[in-house]
Amino acid sequence: MDYRNKEGIGMTSMRTRRRLIERLESRGIRNQRVLDVMMNTPRHLFVDETIRHKAYEDTALPIGFNQTISQPFIVALMTEMLLDTDAPVNKVLEIGTGCGYQTAVLSQLVKWVFTVERVRGLQDEAKNRLADLRYRNISYMNADGFLGWESNQPFDGIIVTAAPEENPPHLMEQLSVGGRLVVPVGTEEQHLKVIARSAGGYTEERHEPVRFVPMLQGRE
Repeated sequence: MDYRNKEGIGMTSMRTRRRLIERLESRGIRNQRVLDVMMNTPRHLFVDETIRHKAYEDTALPIGFNQTISQPFIVALMTEMLLDTDAPVNKVLEIGTGCGYQTAVLSQLVKWVFTVERVRGLQDEAKNRLADLRYRNISYMNADGFLGWESNQPFDGIIVTAAPEENPPHLMEQLSVGGRLVVPVGTEEQHLKVIARSAGGYTEERHEPVRFVPMLQGRE
């Protein structure tokens, strides 16, 4: 499917996208690069046609395989957290490709994205979609996200789009010195965390409560 040919449909007007960006700004998103990228990323092409009229609402939506596309505010917040550093963020690992929307956002902000998804069917769909949209600086792997992508470590940043019960040690080990891991952690009660690696070890900041699907081991 040629996704780019559908850019002009009325429900995805620039006015609708601007309203979303204004909402993100009102909720505290300040990184202009992140806002610009989200303004220009066609979120409606990452969801089923039957719910495209909801694509620019600030809400999570189903994408099949018992998964969801994250709420735009959460995508913006996690991306902003990942980039909120004086160190260069060129090489990023994403755990949980999902429909590929977060992948698309990241690919426009960093040099290369390595994305891992445990559900092969979901990642195959995302890979085809992102290729049709001409996002090229992405490498894909169908694997257990808890293990990261050891052969391509270290990473300047790691972003996790499912919630482990505890801080994921394998992912922390794959951070470069100066790198940042943005991850929702917990079971019934989840919070976003930013874990930064320095020459002396790790520091951790806990941020607002969130609700993500649980991070599962293995692959399908």
